[in-house]
Amino acid sequence: MGHIKEPKGVDFVIASDPLTNNARQEMSAFIRIYKNNVIKKTKSRTVTKQSKFVHA
Repeated sequence: MGHIKEPKGVDFVIASDPLTNNARQEMSAFIRIYKNNVIKKTKSRTVTKQSKFVHA
């Protein structure tokens, strides 16, 4: 794999602003709700069916 050069006048450094406490709490609440919903859905789908084999 080769080296990627930056074009002239373009900077690939990405810097994001720090999160506020309110934004951090909102994201945590969203993740908590999302995880709870995903866990509920996966538990309901993992029910196994019992096979009925008749041995003669």
